[in-house]
Amino acid sequence: MSTTLYLVRHALKEKAVGDVPITKEGILQAEATARYFGQLHAPITAITASPLRRAQETAGYIAVETHAAVETDSRLRERANWGDLPGQSFEEFIAMWERCTREPAYLPPVGDSAKLAGQRMASVCVEMALKHPPDSHIVLVTHGGIITDFLVHTLAEQDLNRWHPEFIRLQSGLIPECSITRLNYAEGEFEMASFAMIEHL
Repeated sequence: MSTTLYLVRHALKEKAVGDVPITKEGILQAEATARYFGQLHAPITAITASPLRRAQETAGYIAVETHAAVETDSRLRERANWGDLPGQSFEEFIAMWERCTREPAYLPPVGDSAKLAGQRMASVCVEMALKHPPDSHIVLVTHGGIITDFLVHTLAEQDLNRWHPEFIRLQSGLIPECSITRLNYAEGEFEMASFAMIEHL
């Protein structure tokens, strides 16, 4: 028997600096995602979300549809958010982000390395799986970057390449907004059952 973990990227957000909300289109995405979870064959046991507004808003829609409360865990925050470093331009932020992706151990001037971000998300996943019964269905609403950071540093490259032949190189563009990645967790091991699914949108 295993625990099912659903890794959900937040809905489409406004393109601005700081802790921004989701857009009108993002609301529609979040509502569709919520309906998907509301229609699952098994009820959602728990929802845990990043503290950033876009993740909290997305999780809120899922909570209404599934009647599960939202818990907040700062470990689900993105490795860095534009606006964390005062005065940083968007171009500078992207350059920093891309270096972190290329060099997983690189510690940027703000935020975490890709490796550290992946490790903190892994700790949340394990804790949630151990906290709830083995047949639980748990939703984690977070960010595209940390989802791939977690996957790249938790699963074997050959397993990742089953889902995309150049997973590690192209990781930054593989997680659409409100996509759902489903993992099974049992006896200390993660197995990816579906990746970046968007059929519900």
